Amino acid sequence: MEKRKFFLISIFILMLLLTMLGLYLRSFDHSEIVLGDGIQGPKGMVWIAGGEFMMGNNSRLAKFNEKPVHKVRVSGFWMDQTDVTNAQFAAFVKATGYVTTAEKKPDWQTIKVQLAPGTAKPADDQLVPGAMVFIGTKEAVPLDDNSSWWRYVPGANWRHPQGPNSNIIGKEDYPVVQVSYEDALAYAKWAGKRLPTEAEWEFAARGGLTQANYSWGDEFKPHGKKMANTFAGKQFPIVDSQYQNKIGTSKVGSYPANGYGLYDMAGNVWQWVADWYRSDAFTQEVNGAVALNPLGPKDSYDPADPYTPINAPKRVIRGGSFLCDPNFCMSYRPSARRGVDPYNSMSHIGFRLVM
Repeated sequence: MEKRKFFLISIFILMLLLTMLGLYLRSFDHSEIVLGDGIQGPKGMVWIAGGEFMMGNNSRLAKFNEKPVHKVRVSGFWMDQTDVTNAQFAAFVKATGYVTTAEKKPDWQTIKVQLAPGTAKPADDQLVPGAMVFIGTKEAVPLDDNSSWWRYVPGANWRHPQGPNSNIIGKEDYPVVQVSYEDALAYAKWAGKRLPTEAEWEFAARGGLTQANYSWGDEFKPHGKKMANTFAGKQFPIVDSQYQNKIGTSKVGSYPANGYGLYDMAGNVWQWVADWYRSDAFTQEVNGAVALNPLGPKDSYDPADPYTPINAPKRVIRGGSFLCDPNFCMSYRPSARRGVDPYNSMSHIGFRLVM
């Protein structure tokens, strides 16, 4: 009897605390930035009040997979103000001993689903730990073959983003990269958080603006000011000595925050989100009703990728990176989206979490 009484009292107290938190959050104007301090809200996270918005984009800049625009409503949530940093990921690894995807020998059964049927298995001595690294080119190349500027580098991982001879010393406040979707899930579980849904991510990235081209408005460089870390070279994917040290990730928060107080929702690094990737996902969501907290499709579908089977497993990445420029992907827009192998680690993909 005493146990039951204690249980009921505990439930009552919990409900009271949740009600108080809800009242506290609703007391703020939606335009006011609410940053958690560890007492009132989780530290380093911004409260996103939620609401209804037009997801996707029909502008001239939009690609097929961003269409059509459709109504979506998301409930309120907390979101990391910045991408997860090297220092934060290092704390996770130190506490758990976690070994990332890039630090393990590649599993052939996992790899082959991303390859054309009948592809021969590589020799065992070729299946070595490593990750994809942007190497660029010395001259202009056709932009329909990304193997010209990407290379699988043995020994590349989150501690050594460009390969064994690189490191993250002095870059504790830079976004962690070379982390797979699976790595992001592991970190999220440890942190007591989760990856955002694609709808939550886009709602947050828009920062309260309706159908603007960018997280800050419709002009890419308002008053000539650069608003995000995008490709710093003269022409993608050329990397010459003049720009060698300018192309890469930047410290989180180096550019202005959006209307919700979130940094780097455009450029710097792509961000993993929870949903499976389908290029036609938005056409499936249009049914005349407002989609409430959509969780995305149940499988993957990407007929536009010439390098992988049409139904190869892919998860959505959002936000673009330091490699995006007007002549190539322009994915530093709130509605831009891509699909990537969940076990693929790359030097321009990171993540942030929500609660």
